[in-house]
Amino acid sequence: MTVITRLTSALGLSALGALGWAVAETRMFTVRAHTLPVLPAGSRPLRILHVSDLHLTPGQRLKQSWVRRLAELEPDLVVSTGDNLAHEDAVPAVRSALGPLLDVPGVFVLGSNDYYGPRPKNPARYLVPSSRRKEKSDPSLPLPTGDLIATLSSGGWLDLTNTRGRLEVAGHSISFVGVDDPHLDRDRMAAPAERADLHLGVTHAPYTRVLDAMVDDGCTLVLAGHTHGGQLRVPGYGALVTNSDLDTGRASGLHGWPGARPDAPGGEGSAWLNVSAGMGTSPYTPVRFACRPEVSLLQLMPRA
Repeated sequence: MTVITRLTSALGLSALGALGWAVAETRMFTVRAHTLPVLPAGSRPLRILHVSDLHLTPGQRLKQSWVRRLAELEPDLVVSTGDNLAHEDAVPAVRSALGPLLDVPGVFVLGSNDYYGPRPKNPARYLVPSSRRKEKSDPSLPLPTGDLIATLSSGGWLDLTNTRGRLEVAGHSISFVGVDDPHLDRDRMAAPAERADLHLGVTHAPYTRVLDAMVDDGCTLVLAGHTHGGQLRVPGYGALVTNSDLDTGRASGLHGWPGARPDAPGGEGSAWLNVSAGMGTSPYTPVRFACRPEVSLLQLMPRA
């Protein structure tokens, strides 16, 4: 066996091993916990569960079961940042997965995959920024959006699609501003309104125009999904893309906006930004590498 043959064989085995791991990693569900000192002094702590990008199909029972068990974390508030569906018959799966969480105070916005079904695409195009295009409306692949909204609203969750809302949660008055999916250019900021001491922004895709608008609106914390954390990350380097104009350094996790460090928020003109790497993938690219599927548990604490 020649050196070239050996090298080719080794590369082939490595590629197969990496692919096998990437498929297995889609089932390695994780809770990412963060603590934010953003509440008024003397306030009771507030626990927020941030769920995003479920991309559910009817047969994904393991994922449904894992999400149902998140109720054991006893969140005070649930925030869903869209892309719940990956199949036209997946609304019952969403209902099964969220189950008891729908009885917890919550808010939600929608993503492109709550309107239109996924299509087969060359996955390599996703990794080349110059060739990525926004997925515009495709009326040939409609999903049951109305049924999904009815399910998410069934326990009292607020639909924040291009609107505002307010909830009393665990002794806190919380105001919200949300937008429809910026990746489809559907985002519209609602007219200004009186906000509470804790003001949250909710969006599916973290496009910078939306993040800037929410900071200008006075948001303390902005929650987003969409990026899948890059989905295929390079160990030691991180995400290659975000599928938006957000920088790859903030493809997932807790950061400041526009500040680059988690300790930057707190002054005028800045906010905390939590980007969830999400729970799923397109059924046509069922892989994640160095980027486990996740939900975020945000413990909001009083400022020192």
